[in-house]
Amino acid sequence: MGQKTYPDMKVREGWLEKVAIRVTAWSERWFPDAYVFALLALIIVALCALANGTPIEAVAQSFGDGFWGLIPFTMQMAMLVIGGYCVARSPAASWLIEALARFPQSARGTIVFVAIVAITTSLVHWAFSTVFCALLVRTLARREDLRFDYRAASAAAYLGLGAVWALGISSSAAQLQANPASMPEALLKISGVLPFSQTIFLWQSMLMLGAIAVSSILICYFSAPLGERTKTAADMGVDAHGDAIILPPRSRPGEWLEYSPILTLFVFAVGMIWVVNEFAHKGALRGISDLNSYNLMFLLFGMLLNWRPKRFLIVVAKAVPATAGVLIQFPIYSAIAFLISRAKGAGGLTLTDHLTTIFVSVATRETFAPLVGIYSAVLGFFMPSGGGKWLVEAPYVMQAAVNLKAHLGWAVQAYNAGEALPNLINPFWMLPLLGVLGLQARDIVGFTFLQLAVHLPVVVFLLWLLSYTLAYVPPMMP
Repeated sequence: MGQKTYPDMKVREGWLEKVAIRVTAWSERWFPDAYVFALLALIIVALCALANGTPIEAVAQSFGDGFWGLIPFTMQMAMLVIGGYCVARSPAASWLIEALARFPQSARGTIVFVAIVAITTSLVHWAFSTVFCALLVRTLARREDLRFDYRAASAAAYLGLGAVWALGISSSAAQLQANPASMPEALLKISGVLPFSQTIFLWQSMLMLGAIAVSSILICYFSAPLGERTKTAADMGVDAHGDAIILPPRSRPGEWLEYSPILTLFVFAVGMIWVVNEFAHKGALRGISDLNSYNLMFLLFGMLLNWRPKRFLIVVAKAVPATAGVLIQFPIYSAIAFLISRAKGAGGLTLTDHLTTIFVSVATRETFAPLVGIYSAVLGFFMPSGGGKWLVEAPYVMQAAVNLKAHLGWAVQAYNAGEALPNLINPFWMLPLLGVLGLQARDIVGFTFLQLAVHLPVVVFLLWLLSYTLAYVPPMMP
C-alpha cells in the first residue's frame, strides 16, 4: 500500500508555531525538581525570620511544630489525586475515550478538541482531567487516518491543570476556604469561611474563566505544527498501543472475592447513602465544597467503575506514585506557613505582619487583586502547589484584603488565577500526564509557554477591571 499523503504537508510555519518549537528545544534544561524549589523556599523563609529578629530556637520550633500541622489536608490532596486517577482509568472512562477519539478529523481540529475536553473536565476534577486527557491523546494517536503533532496535543491535554483548574470545583484554595475544619486556626480568624458562592461561582470568576478558555483554544489552533513539521507519537518514539490495564486471571480459590463485585457494590451503596445524607442536610453547593465528601464520591465511583476489587487495587497502585510530591512537599509548605505566621521577631512582629504591611502600602482596593495574581504566579514557580502554597500566602494576603476592604472571595480567585499560570512551565504537576504519554517535560513546555505568555496579561487585566464590580463583605465566622 502506498504512503498516505496529507493536504497540509507543506504549510508555512506561523510565528506562534515557531516560538513553540524554539522554546520546546530550550525548556526543562534549567528547571530542577520541584522538591528542590520547596527546600529553597523553606531556607529563604527561615533566613528572613532570622533577619526579622526571630531566635534560631524559635525558627526551629516553628519548623518542627508546623511540619505535621496539616496532615489531614495533605491526605485529602493525595486522595484527590488517587480518586481522579481511578475514575479516569476505569473501563467506562476507556469506552468514553474511544468514543470521543472518533470526532476529530484534522490536525488542528485534534489539538483544539483535546484542549476543550481538558478545560471542561478540569473544572470538575483536575486529577481526573489530567489522566483522562492523556489517555485520550494516546487513543487518538492510534488512528491511522489522522496525523497530528503529538507534542502539541499533549500540551493541550495539560491545559486543564495549567490554565483553569483552580477556577473550578477542585480548587484547593476555594475548597480550603469553604471548609473550616481544614483551615489553620490563624487563617480562620482572619478570613472566616468563604462558600463557593463567594469564590468560584462569582460571575466575575466565570467571566475570567471564559476568557482564559477562549484564549487557550485559539493558541492551540494557531501554534499547532503542520505538514512536515508535525511529530507524531511514532516520531517521538512512543508506542500508543501500550499502557493497558490487564486483570490477571484467578490462580487460587481464595481470590474469588477479589474478582467479585459483591464487596464493591456493598461499600458503594453504604458510601452513597452517606453522601446523599450529607447533601440533604448541607445542600448541594456546600456538600460539593466539602473535601471529604468530594473525595469520597470519586473514590466510590472509582471502585464501582473498576467493578472488581482486584482491578481497583491495580489502578490505585498506579496512582500512588503521582502523589509522591504531595506527600513529601506539603509538610514542607506547612512548616513554611508556620514560620511566616507564628515565628515572632523584633517587636513581636511576624513575617505575616510585615508582608501584610507591604501589600497594604502598595495596593488599593482595586489594584490588590492583580497584585495578588502576579505575586502568586511568581511564587508558584518555586512552590507549585495550589493548596500548599495557599497555606503560605493566605494569612497575609487575606489580612491585607481585610485591611484594604477588598472582596475576600475575589482575593482567593486572584490567587487561583495567578497560581495556575506557572503550572504551564513548571514540570511538577506534568508528571502524571507525562507518565501516561511517554514524554518529557521539554517536549511540551514550548507550547505551554505560549499559553503562559498570553494568559498572564489577560488574567492581570481582568483581575483589575472586575475588582471595580465587587464590594467588601465582612468575614463570616463558622
